[in-house]
Amino acid sequence: MLGNEEHFFEGAEKLLEIWFEETSNSNNDLRNITRCDWENVLRHVNCEIISFSKNDLIDAFVLSESSMFVSKRRWILKTCGTTTPLKCLSQLIKLASVNGYNIVTDLFYSRKNFIRPEAQMTPHKGFTEEVSYLDTLFPNGRSYCLGSMNLECWYLYTFSRSDMKLSLGHMMDEFVESDPDQTIEILMQNLDQNAMSVFNKKNILSAFEATSTSGIDKILPNMHIDDFLFDPCGYSMNGINEKGEYMTIHITPENLFSYVSFETNVAMTNYRNLINQVINTFKPGKFIVTIYANKCSLAYETMKELEVEYSKESHWKRTDMQCCNFPSYNLLFAQYSYNGKNNCSM
Repeated sequence: MLGNEEHFFEGAEKLLEIWFEETSNSNNDLRNITRCDWENVLRHVNCEIISFSKNDLIDAFVLSESSMFVSKRRWILKTCGTTTPLKCLSQLIKLASVNGYNIVTDLFYSRKNFIRPEAQMTPHKGFTEEVSYLDTLFPNGRSYCLGSMNLECWYLYTFSRSDMKLSLGHMMDEFVESDPDQTIEILMQNLDQNAMSVFNKKNILSAFEATSTSGIDKILPNMHIDDFLFDPCGYSMNGINEKGEYMTIHITPENLFSYVSFETNVAMTNYRNLINQVINTFKPGKFIVTIYANKCSLAYETMKELEVEYSKESHWKRTDMQCCNFPSYNLLFAQYSYNGKNNCSM
């Protein structure tokens, strides 16, 4: 257990994603929100913009604590440490309304359990507190906990207007018309210290060098990368491609509380090779995979592949797996730990 006098940083992020209802006005676009307005939003979160990249479909911000992505009607905020992302929700919704978006169609808030929840700030001191806060804005939201509550778990809060209409007995065809949407997260702990040494300024001088030496640039090669190496250690990167897809990686390399997160919304028919590449890059001692996909996504059926053992010829043992079927999305949660064997037969 860490003493109060020892340095500690909570690497596990709080992930908030919001979709707004499409409008008839083609000029409505969340990317019209000014940088000054975004800076004001992020003051509520206790983080700052470090770097910015964009293309025709998506804006990507590297933050002092993780990342923010903005597309036409979708907003994603991912922050670590003791940030308070839920506190910016009211202001974000007001800004969206000014830019023509008055209706939230979907909201997702998720995070892994914290190592030191007592260090967090209100309203993030516990998931119950977070749910109560979200319920004040989204009275019909739903909350879930996947995994083992006394060991490793992953929390999820969702709100969907589609779920509300179905609960009222309305017949709906919008699933066919909605945008394909999918997210895969790989949350890693107990990282190999040789792999982590790349993300320390004592060993590497630049973010570009850390990205190329670690092999991050080879995970999804078609991504335009915006990266940052913190002083004295730590690393963040955003990648975006011409399809408007993104990837993001955040690294807390310190040995006592090492943590790496990988996230992308790239659609694939099978995520096994991607998972293997990420795991081989960072060499964790344990990791969690979550995949969230709607019915229009190529990834909707890929979860069935992971319901079979992740890799029977690997060093990994699956310790937990849970699947949830929502009206418009499927969710898979799986946890793996290193079994220390050269050949794992399951």
